[in-house]
Amino acid sequence: MKTLKLGVLGASRHFITRVLPALQKSEFIAVYGIASRDGEKARETAARYGIPHHFASYEGLLQDPAVDFVYIPLPNDLHAEWIRRSADSGKHIICEKPLAMNAPEAAAAIAYAREKGVQIMEAFMYRLHPQWQRVLELVRFEEIGRISAIHTIFSYANNDPKNIRNIRANGGGALYDIGCYAVSTARFVMQAEPSRVFCAMNVDPQFQTDVLTNGVLDFGTARALFSVSTQSFPQQRVQVFGTGGSITVEIPFNMPADVPAKVTVQTGVATRILEIGPADQYRLEFEAFGQAIANGAALPIPAEDAVNNMKVLDALFRSAASGQWETLPG
Repeated sequence: MKTLKLGVLGASRHFITRVLPALQKSEFIAVYGIASRDGEKARETAARYGIPHHFASYEGLLQDPAVDFVYIPLPNDLHAEWIRRSADSGKHIICEKPLAMNAPEAAAAIAYAREKGVQIMEAFMYRLHPQWQRVLELVRFEEIGRISAIHTIFSYANNDPKNIRNIRANGGGALYDIGCYAVSTARFVMQAEPSRVFCAMNVDPQFQTDVLTNGVLDFGTARALFSVSTQSFPQQRVQVFGTGGSITVEIPFNMPADVPAKVTVQTGVATRILEIGPADQYRLEFEAFGQAIANGAALPIPAEDAVNNMKVLDALFRSAASGQWETLPG
């Protein structure tokens, strides 16, 4: 199969430390070029990590006909703009989460990409990890009975005022940055959309971004609760509770590629620890997207999922402002 050439808009730390090492092991996806508004940074990054081409502007990369698709790890407030510009250049798109700043913006960006004949997917890499496929199997076969609750914790400590995660205008804050994972996970496990949500936020007086956010998603027969923070001890865990047991995912989101994943299943009969062999979720994500665009197949994560996830985030922001439950459009 033809090797697909990837262009990267922005020399982000996330790309360099997590995505690039994964793709350097791929025989199907080749990192062709990287662009930065700082031309010297693009040149240095390309030289240091063996990327063949570098560009002093995003436009320069998009104009290169050799690029098959692009990855957008830019600040959240720039996603929609560069989705449109990438689509104008006929490039398929993987965009970091959240795909846009709100649901209407996400829907408009996706519609624009489709008008231009390109595919677009939000980069929720965790869904491609085999541990989550195993969790879905356990839920589907009712190994823990009917789901009654989902609890998600996700946190890290970052007090850098120059970091985009702490800059409100860039779409920083806990809910945008990691709350989107908690929402996505609940929807993924439930295979449904919540009818209403409740949210409370602690806002940093300096950054004016939420640094501790708690939310509840009401699915009718079950509720998903989450706590996310940008100023707490690093932690992540997802627990799914059912009428007959529970499932615990020890490292749900940032699973190292060379470490077996562990999923604990507890029922009234026994407690089992399932070990799922090492897998590189970033490589799986990009290769699955590449297979889809190469073969004209369905995307591993439908574009509409990004809009639906953003609808929930929008409602959570509304609830934090109103102090009340907020309903989602039916």
